[in-house]
Amino acid sequence: MTAQETPRSPKTTYSWQREVEAALIEGDPKTLRQRVDAAEAALFLRSQALAGSALTHPEQQAISAAVRTLRTIQRDKLGYPRLSNLE
Repeated sequence: MTAQETPRSPKTTYSWQREVEAALIEGDPKTLRQRVDAAEAALFLRSQALAGSALTHPEQQAISAAVRTLRTIQRDKLGYPRLSNLE
């Protein structure tokens, strides 16, 4: 493995998933906010790169699910308010 390569978990398909997974397993509330912020940034950047793709692109669907997961973490573990009655 070269210095630029990083190990990935077997289920990781997309580069941004490592950031989301790090937020999911973080136990320290102070570090959790940083992990969630990093995951959101990675998701935003990748969403921008996929902007011209079909809405049914599998990665875009995975990004949407990851955003919902991060929102749940923000609400349940970091005390963020609900955005709507749908949450």
